[in-house]
Amino acid sequence: MKKEIFKAVQISEHVYWVGAIDWSIRDFHGYLTSRGTTYNAYLILADKITLVDTVKAPFKDELLARIASVIDPKEISVIISNHSEMDHSGCLYDIIDYTEPERIIASKMGVKTLTNHFHSERGITAADDGGTISLGNMDIAFMETRMLHWPDSMFSYLPEDRILFSQDAFGMHLATYERFADEIDDTVLEYEAAKYYANILLPYSNLIPKAFEKVKKAQIKPLIAAPDHGPIWRKEADIGKILGLYEKWAEQKSQPKAVVIYDTMWKSTELMARAICEGLEKENVVVKLLPLRAVHRSDVAMEILDAGALIVGSPTINNNIFPTLADVMNYLKGLKPKNLIGAAFGSYGWSGEAVKQLEAMLTEMKINIAGEGIRAEYVPYDETLIKCFDLGKQVGEKIKETNIN
Repeated sequence: MKKEIFKAVQISEHVYWVGAIDWSIRDFHGYLTSRGTTYNAYLILADKITLVDTVKAPFKDELLARIASVIDPKEISVIISNHSEMDHSGCLYDIIDYTEPERIIASKMGVKTLTNHFHSERGITAADDGGTISLGNMDIAFMETRMLHWPDSMFSYLPEDRILFSQDAFGMHLATYERFADEIDDTVLEYEAAKYYANILLPYSNLIPKAFEKVKKAQIKPLIAAPDHGPIWRKEADIGKILGLYEKWAEQKSQPKAVVIYDTMWKSTELMARAICEGLEKENVVVKLLPLRAVHRSDVAMEILDAGALIVGSPTINNNIFPTLADVMNYLKGLKPKNLIGAAFGSYGWSGEAVKQLEAMLTEMKINIAGEGIRAEYVPYDETLIKCFDLGKQVGEKIKETNIN
Protein backbone atom coordinates (compact mmCIF):
# COMPACT_ATOMS: atom_id res chain seq x y z
CA MET A 1 0.00 0.00 0.00
CA LYS A 2 3.09 2.24 0.02
CA LYS A 3 2.25 3.81 3.38
CA GLU A 4 5.83 5.12 3.46
CA ILE A 5 5.02 7.25 0.40
CA PHE A 6 1.39 8.33 0.78
CA LYS A 7 0.99 10.01 4.16
CA ALA A 8 -2.06 11.23 6.01
CA VAL A 9 -2.21 14.92 6.92
CA GLN A 10 -3.40 15.88 10.40
CA ILE A 11 -6.03 18.63 10.26
CA SER A 12 -7.16 18.72 13.93
CA GLU A 13 -6.52 16.92 17.20
CA HIS A 14 -8.49 13.85 16.18
CA VAL A 15 -8.85 14.07 12.40
CA TYR A 16 -6.57 13.27 9.44
CA TRP A 17 -6.99 13.91 5.72
CA VAL A 18 -6.55 10.58 3.93
CA GLY A 19 -7.78 11.43 0.44
CA ALA A 20 -6.25 11.27 -3.02
CA ILE A 21 -4.92 13.81 -5.53
CA ASP A 22 -5.93 13.48 -9.17
CA TRP A 23 -3.46 15.57 -11.16
CA SER A 24 -4.54 14.44 -14.62
CA ILE A 25 -8.35 14.70 -14.74
CA ARG A 26 -9.53 17.35 -17.17
CA ASP A 27 -13.18 16.43 -17.67
CA PHE A 28 -15.59 16.04 -14.76
CA HIS A 29 -18.92 15.09 -16.40
CA GLY A 30 -18.64 17.97 -18.83
CA TYR A 31 -16.85 20.43 -16.51
CA LEU A 32 -13.30 21.38 -17.57
CA THR A 33 -11.02 20.73 -14.59
CA SER A 34 -7.93 22.55 -15.79
CA ARG A 35 -6.15 22.23 -12.46
CA GLY A 36 -7.14 18.62 -11.65
CA THR A 37 -8.92 17.79 -8.40
CA THR A 38 -8.73 16.01 -5.07
CA TYR A 39 -11.03 13.39 -3.61
CA ASN A 40 -11.01 14.14 0.10
CA ALA A 41 -11.64 11.53 2.78
CA TYR A 42 -11.19 11.96 6.52
CA LEU A 43 -10.14 9.63 9.33
CA ILE A 44 -11.45 10.32 12.85
CA LEU A 45 -9.35 8.78 15.62
CA ALA A 46 -12.17 8.23 18.10
CA ASP A 47 -12.68 5.14 20.27
CA LYS A 48 -14.56 3.85 17.25
CA ILE A 49 -12.28 4.85 14.41
CA THR A 50 -14.33 6.42 11.65
CA LEU A 51 -13.76 7.06 7.95
CA VAL A 52 -15.75 9.92 6.40
CA ASP A 53 -16.24 9.31 2.66
CA THR A 54 -13.94 7.37 0.35
CA VAL A 55 -12.44 8.20 -3.06
CA LYS A 56 -12.85 7.51 -6.76
CA ALA A 57 -12.27 3.82 -7.48
CA PRO A 58 -8.82 4.05 -9.19
CA PHE A 59 -7.42 5.81 -6.08
CA LYS A 60 -8.39 3.12 -3.54
CA ASP A 61 -4.76 2.11 -2.86
CA GLU A 62 -3.74 5.72 -2.22
CA LEU A 63 -6.58 6.06 0.29
CA LEU A 64 -5.60 2.83 2.07
CA ALA A 65 -1.93 3.84 2.13
CA ARG A 66 -2.69 7.18 3.76
CA ILE A 67 -4.91 5.46 6.35
CA ALA A 68 -2.18 2.88 6.97
CA SER A 69 0.32 5.67 7.69
CA VAL A 70 -1.74 6.37 10.85
CA ILE A 71 -3.54 3.13 11.80
CA ASP A 72 -4.21 -0.33 10.45
CA PRO A 73 -7.22 0.18 8.12
CA LYS A 74 -8.82 -2.92 9.65
CA GLU A 75 -9.25 -0.91 12.87
CA ILE A 76 -11.95 1.22 11.21
CA SER A 77 -15.26 0.66 12.98
CA VAL A 78 -17.53 3.17 11.23
CA ILE A 79 -17.72 4.41 7.65
CA ILE A 80 -19.83 7.48 6.83
CA SER A 81 -20.93 8.30 3.29
CA ASN A 82 -21.93 11.96 3.12
CA HIS A 83 -22.44 11.84 -0.65
CA SER A 84 -22.80 8.77 -2.84
CA GLU A 85 -21.60 10.19 -6.15
CA MET A 86 -18.97 7.82 -7.53
CA ASP A 87 -16.02 10.15 -7.02
CA HIS A 88 -16.66 9.72 -3.27
CA SER A 89 -18.07 6.20 -3.15
CA GLY A 90 -16.34 4.49 -6.07
CA CYS A 91 -14.22 2.28 -3.83
CA LEU A 92 -16.62 2.27 -0.86
CA TYR A 93 -17.62 -1.37 -1.10
CA ASP A 94 -14.02 -2.48 -1.62
CA ILE A 95 -13.10 -0.59 1.56
CA ILE A 96 -16.04 -2.17 3.37
CA ASP A 97 -14.91 -5.63 2.27
CA TYR A 98 -11.35 -4.90 3.39
CA THR A 99 -12.08 -3.26 6.75
CA GLU A 100 -15.33 -5.03 7.76
CA PRO A 101 -16.62 -2.08 9.82
CA GLU A 102 -19.31 -2.40 12.50
CA ARG A 103 -21.49 0.27 10.91
CA ILE A 104 -21.93 1.98 7.54
CA ILE A 105 -23.92 5.21 7.67
CA ALA A 106 -25.52 7.37 4.99
CA SER A 107 -28.55 9.62 4.71
CA LYS A 108 -31.92 8.03 4.05
CA MET A 109 -31.58 8.87 0.35
CA GLY A 110 -27.94 7.80 0.51
CA VAL A 111 -28.97 4.29 1.47
CA LYS A 112 -31.18 4.15 -1.63
CA THR A 113 -28.56 5.68 -3.93
CA LEU A 114 -25.74 3.41 -2.78
CA THR A 115 -27.98 0.36 -3.11
CA ASN A 116 -28.83 1.34 -6.68
CA HIS A 117 -25.23 2.20 -7.55
CA PHE A 118 -23.73 -1.04 -6.31
CA HIS A 119 -26.74 -3.36 -6.62
CA SER A 120 -26.18 -4.41 -3.05
CA GLU A 121 -28.52 -4.66 -0.09
CA ARG A 122 -25.60 -4.63 2.36
CA GLY A 123 -26.64 -3.22 5.70
CA ILE A 124 -26.29 0.56 5.62
CA THR A 125 -27.79 2.51 8.51
CA ALA A 126 -29.80 5.60 7.61
CA ALA A 127 -28.75 8.60 9.70
CA ASP A 128 -31.53 10.67 11.22
CA ASP A 129 -31.62 14.26 10.02
CA GLY A 130 -30.40 16.19 13.07
CA GLY A 131 -29.43 12.98 14.83
CA THR A 132 -26.11 11.86 16.31
CA ILE A 133 -24.23 8.63 16.86
CA SER A 134 -21.62 7.83 19.45
CA LEU A 135 -18.06 7.08 18.46
CA GLY A 136 -17.27 6.14 22.05
CA ASN A 137 -15.41 9.14 23.41
CA MET A 138 -17.08 11.62 21.05
CA ASP A 139 -20.24 12.03 18.97
CA ILE A 140 -20.85 12.92 15.35
CA ALA A 141 -23.99 14.74 14.20
CA PHE A 142 -25.79 14.56 10.86
CA MET A 143 -27.75 17.07 8.82
CA GLU A 144 -29.46 16.34 5.53
CA THR A 145 -28.70 18.87 2.79
CA ARG A 146 -30.85 17.43 0.05
CA MET A 147 -30.11 18.67 -3.47
CA LEU A 148 -26.87 20.34 -2.41
CA HIS A 149 -26.20 18.89 -4.80
CA TRP A 150 -27.72 15.36 -4.88
CA PRO A 151 -30.81 14.04 -3.07
CA ASP A 152 -28.54 12.03 -0.74
CA SER A 153 -26.24 14.92 0.27
CA MET A 154 -25.52 15.22 3.99
CA PHE A 155 -23.28 17.21 6.34
CA SER A 156 -21.52 15.55 9.26
CA TYR A 157 -20.25 17.53 12.24
CA LEU A 158 -17.70 16.57 14.88
CA PRO A 159 -18.33 18.90 17.85
CA GLU A 160 -15.16 17.93 19.74
CA ASP A 161 -12.94 19.35 16.99
CA ARG A 162 -15.60 21.67 15.54
CA ILE A 163 -15.16 20.21 12.05
CA LEU A 164 -17.93 20.36 9.46
CA PHE A 165 -17.55 17.62 6.85
CA SER A 166 -19.42 19.42 4.08
CA GLN A 167 -19.19 16.92 1.16
CA ASP A 168 -19.37 18.89 -2.12
CA ALA A 169 -20.31 22.22 -0.52
CA PHE A 170 -17.44 24.75 -0.22
CA GLY A 171 -15.28 22.64 -2.51
CA MET A 172 -13.45 23.18 -5.78
CA HIS A 173 -11.59 21.17 -8.38
CA LEU A 174 -7.96 21.91 -7.57
CA ALA A 175 -5.08 19.44 -7.33
CA THR A 176 -2.38 20.70 -4.96
CA TYR A 177 -0.04 19.39 -2.29
CA GLU A 178 -1.28 22.24 -0.09
CA ARG A 179 -4.14 20.89 2.01
CA PHE A 180 -5.38 24.17 3.48
CA ALA A 181 -6.97 27.19 1.85
CA ASP A 182 -4.70 29.63 3.68
CA GLU A 183 -1.71 28.06 1.87
CA ILE A 184 -3.08 28.86 -1.59
CA ASP A 185 -3.26 32.14 -3.49
CA ASP A 186 -6.60 33.92 -2.92
CA THR A 187 -7.05 34.59 -6.63
CA VAL A 188 -6.86 30.89 -7.44
CA LEU A 189 -9.16 30.01 -4.55
CA GLU A 190 -11.89 32.45 -5.53
CA TYR A 191 -11.71 31.59 -9.23
CA GLU A 192 -11.93 27.84 -8.70
CA ALA A 193 -14.59 28.15 -5.98
CA ALA A 194 -16.70 30.36 -8.28
CA LYS A 195 -16.28 27.98 -11.19
CA TYR A 196 -17.27 25.06 -8.98
CA TYR A 197 -20.35 26.85 -7.64
CA ALA A 198 -21.45 27.98 -11.11
CA ASN A 199 -21.17 24.50 -12.61
CA ILE A 200 -22.31 22.36 -9.68
CA LEU A 201 -24.46 24.30 -7.23
CA LEU A 202 -25.98 27.16 -9.22
CA PRO A 203 -29.27 25.33 -9.99
CA TYR A 204 -29.84 24.89 -6.25
CA SER A 205 -29.07 28.45 -5.17
CA ASN A 206 -32.47 28.87 -3.55
CA LEU A 207 -31.56 26.07 -1.12
CA ILE A 208 -28.30 27.65 0.08
CA PRO A 209 -29.89 30.17 2.52
CA LYS A 210 -32.12 27.39 3.89
CA ALA A 211 -29.09 25.19 4.53
CA PHE A 212 -27.27 28.05 6.27
CA GLU A 213 -30.33 28.68 8.45
CA LYS A 214 -30.48 24.98 9.31
CA VAL A 215 -26.82 25.02 10.37
CA LYS A 216 -27.44 28.16 12.45
CA LYS A 217 -30.45 26.62 14.23
CA ALA A 218 -28.38 23.54 15.03
CA GLN A 219 -25.85 25.91 16.66
CA ILE A 220 -23.06 24.54 14.52
CA LYS A 221 -20.09 26.89 14.54
CA PRO A 222 -17.25 25.16 12.74
CA LEU A 223 -13.62 26.08 13.13
CA ILE A 224 -12.82 23.89 10.13
CA ALA A 225 -14.85 23.24 6.97
CA ALA A 226 -13.69 20.04 5.29
CA PRO A 227 -15.18 19.56 1.80
CA ASP A 228 -14.83 16.53 -0.46
CA HIS A 229 -12.90 18.42 -3.17
CA GLY A 230 -10.11 20.96 -2.91
CA PRO A 231 -8.51 22.60 0.12
CA ILE A 232 -9.73 22.59 3.72
CA TRP A 233 -10.89 25.87 5.27
CA ARG A 234 -9.35 26.12 8.75
CA LYS A 235 -9.16 29.81 9.66
CA GLU A 236 -12.08 31.88 10.85
CA ALA A 237 -11.47 34.51 8.17
CA ASP A 238 -11.27 31.88 5.43
CA ILE A 239 -14.46 30.15 6.56
CA GLY A 240 -16.16 33.55 6.72
CA LYS A 241 -14.94 34.32 3.22
CA ILE A 242 -16.28 31.15 1.58
CA LEU A 243 -19.58 31.45 3.44
CA GLY A 244 -19.85 35.06 2.28
CA LEU A 245 -19.15 34.07 -1.31
CA TYR A 246 -21.83 31.38 -1.19
CA GLU A 247 -24.34 33.88 0.17
CA LYS A 248 -23.47 36.30 -2.63
CA TRP A 249 -23.58 33.68 -5.37
CA ALA A 250 -26.87 32.28 -4.06
CA GLU A 251 -28.48 35.71 -4.46
CA GLN A 252 -27.42 35.73 -8.13
CA LYS A 253 -27.32 39.50 -7.95
CA SER A 254 -26.10 40.76 -11.29
CA GLN A 255 -23.14 43.05 -11.77
CA PRO A 256 -22.58 45.62 -14.58
CA LYS A 257 -21.14 42.91 -16.78
CA ALA A 258 -22.08 41.35 -20.12
CA VAL A 259 -21.03 37.96 -21.45
CA VAL A 260 -21.04 37.57 -25.25
CA ILE A 261 -20.71 34.03 -26.60
CA TYR A 262 -20.58 33.08 -30.26
CA ASP A 263 -19.25 30.77 -32.90
CA THR A 264 -18.54 31.60 -36.51
CA MET A 265 -17.78 29.87 -39.81
CA TRP A 266 -16.43 32.64 -42.07
CA LYS A 267 -15.99 35.42 -39.48
CA SER A 268 -19.31 37.18 -40.21
CA THR A 269 -20.84 36.34 -36.81
CA GLU A 270 -17.50 37.22 -35.22
CA LEU A 271 -17.59 40.71 -36.79
CA MET A 272 -21.07 41.20 -35.33
CA ALA A 273 -19.91 40.01 -31.89
CA ARG A 274 -17.02 42.45 -31.85
CA ALA A 275 -19.28 45.34 -32.85
CA ILE A 276 -21.70 44.48 -30.03
CA CYS A 277 -18.80 44.41 -27.56
CA GLU A 278 -17.67 47.86 -28.70
CA GLY A 279 -21.17 49.16 -27.96
CA LEU A 280 -21.18 47.53 -24.53
CA GLU A 281 -17.79 49.00 -23.74
CA LYS A 282 -19.05 52.49 -24.52
CA GLU A 283 -21.54 52.04 -21.68
CA ASN A 284 -18.69 51.25 -19.28
CA VAL A 285 -19.80 47.73 -18.41
CA VAL A 286 -17.40 44.81 -18.02
CA VAL A 287 -17.36 42.81 -21.26
CA LYS A 288 -16.39 39.16 -21.63
CA LEU A 289 -16.19 38.02 -25.26
CA LEU A 290 -16.08 34.22 -25.37
CA PRO A 291 -15.52 32.54 -28.77
CA LEU A 292 -16.75 28.98 -28.30
CA ARG A 293 -13.94 27.51 -30.39
CA ALA A 294 -11.58 28.64 -27.65
CA VAL A 295 -13.70 28.59 -24.47
CA HIS A 296 -15.21 25.65 -22.61
CA ARG A 297 -18.87 25.51 -21.55
CA SER A 298 -17.89 25.41 -17.87
CA ASP A 299 -15.93 28.67 -18.25
CA VAL A 300 -19.01 30.29 -19.79
CA ALA A 301 -21.03 29.17 -16.76
CA MET A 302 -18.46 30.69 -14.42
CA GLU A 303 -18.50 34.02 -16.25
CA ILE A 304 -22.29 34.37 -16.12
CA LEU A 305 -22.33 33.77 -12.35
CA ASP A 306 -22.16 37.52 -11.71
CA ALA A 307 -23.18 38.86 -15.12
CA GLY A 308 -26.13 41.08 -15.94
CA ALA A 309 -26.48 40.02 -19.57
CA LEU A 310 -25.94 37.04 -21.84
CA ILE A 311 -25.70 37.83 -25.57
CA VAL A 312 -25.48 34.87 -27.94
CA GLY A 313 -24.52 34.66 -31.59
CA SER A 314 -24.59 31.85 -34.12
CA PRO A 315 -24.46 31.32 -37.87
CA THR A 316 -27.26 29.20 -39.31
CA ILE A 317 -26.19 25.73 -40.41
CA ASN A 318 -28.67 23.25 -41.84
CA ASN A 319 -31.55 25.42 -40.60
CA ASN A 320 -30.23 25.31 -37.03
CA ILE A 321 -27.89 26.99 -34.60
CA PHE A 322 -24.23 26.00 -34.67
CA PRO A 323 -23.41 22.82 -32.66
CA THR A 324 -21.26 24.63 -30.10
CA LEU A 325 -24.12 27.02 -29.32
CA ALA A 326 -26.54 24.10 -28.96
CA ASP A 327 -24.13 22.50 -26.49
CA VAL A 328 -23.60 25.59 -24.36
CA MET A 329 -27.21 26.73 -24.35
CA ASN A 330 -28.42 23.30 -23.29
CA TYR A 331 -25.78 23.24 -20.54
CA LEU A 332 -26.70 26.70 -19.28
CA LYS A 333 -30.40 25.87 -19.33
CA GLY A 334 -29.76 23.10 -16.81
CA LEU A 335 -27.86 25.49 -14.52
CA LYS A 336 -30.88 27.84 -14.32
CA PRO A 337 -29.10 31.22 -14.12
CA LYS A 338 -31.27 34.12 -12.95
CA ASN A 339 -31.43 37.91 -13.22
CA LEU A 340 -30.07 38.08 -16.76
CA ILE A 341 -31.12 40.07 -19.78
CA GLY A 342 -30.25 38.78 -23.22
CA ALA A 343 -30.06 39.27 -26.97
CA ALA A 344 -29.25 37.20 -30.05
CA PHE A 345 -27.46 37.78 -33.34
CA GLY A 346 -26.00 35.84 -36.22
CA SER A 347 -25.25 35.48 -39.89
CA TYR A 348 -26.74 33.17 -42.50
CA GLY A 349 -26.60 32.30 -46.16
CA TRP A 350 -30.11 31.46 -47.35
CA SER A 351 -32.42 30.53 -44.44
CA GLY A 352 -31.39 32.27 -41.22
CA GLU A 353 -33.29 30.42 -38.44
CA ALA A 354 -30.52 30.59 -35.82
CA VAL A 355 -31.33 33.98 -34.28
CA LYS A 356 -34.98 33.12 -33.65
CA GLN A 357 -33.95 29.77 -32.21
CA LEU A 358 -31.50 31.47 -29.84
CA GLU A 359 -34.17 33.96 -28.76
CA ALA A 360 -36.55 31.07 -28.04
CA MET A 361 -33.86 29.41 -25.92
CA LEU A 362 -33.22 32.61 -23.98
CA THR A 363 -36.94 33.00 -23.36
CA GLU A 364 -37.22 29.40 -22.20
CA MET A 365 -34.40 30.12 -19.74
CA LYS A 366 -36.48 33.08 -18.45
CA ILE A 367 -33.92 35.57 -19.72
CA ASN A 368 -35.54 38.85 -20.74
CA ILE A 369 -34.82 39.80 -24.35
CA ALA A 370 -33.37 43.31 -24.35
CA GLY A 371 -33.46 44.12 -28.04
CA GLU A 372 -34.47 42.76 -31.41
CA GLY A 373 -32.20 40.06 -32.74
CA ILE A 374 -29.90 41.05 -35.59
CA ARG A 375 -29.29 38.92 -38.69
CA ALA A 376 -26.74 39.45 -41.43
CA GLU A 377 -26.98 37.70 -44.80
CA TYR A 378 -23.54 36.33 -45.70
CA VAL A 379 -21.26 39.23 -44.66
CA PRO A 380 -22.58 42.12 -42.53
CA TYR A 381 -22.72 45.55 -44.20
CA ASP A 382 -21.57 48.61 -42.26
CA GLU A 383 -25.18 49.50 -41.37
CA THR A 384 -25.64 46.02 -39.84
CA LEU A 385 -22.50 46.43 -37.77
CA ILE A 386 -23.79 49.80 -36.57
CA LYS A 387 -27.01 48.05 -35.51
CA CYS A 388 -24.85 45.57 -33.58
CA PHE A 389 -22.97 48.43 -31.93
CA ASP A 390 -26.29 50.04 -30.98
CA LEU A 391 -27.57 46.75 -29.60
CA GLY A 392 -24.50 46.57 -27.37
CA LYS A 393 -25.16 50.09 -26.12
CA GLN A 394 -28.82 49.24 -25.53
CA VAL A 395 -28.00 46.16 -23.50
CA GLY A 396 -25.33 48.09 -21.59
CA GLU A 397 -27.86 50.76 -20.65
CA LYS A 398 -30.32 48.13 -19.42
CA ILE A 399 -27.62 46.44 -17.34
CA LYS A 400 -26.83 49.74 -15.64
CA GLU A 401 -30.53 50.47 -15.04
CA THR A 402 -30.94 47.06 -13.42
CA ASN A 403 -27.95 47.60 -11.15
CA ILE A 404 -29.15 51.07 -10.13
CA ASN A 405 -32.59 49.74 -9.29
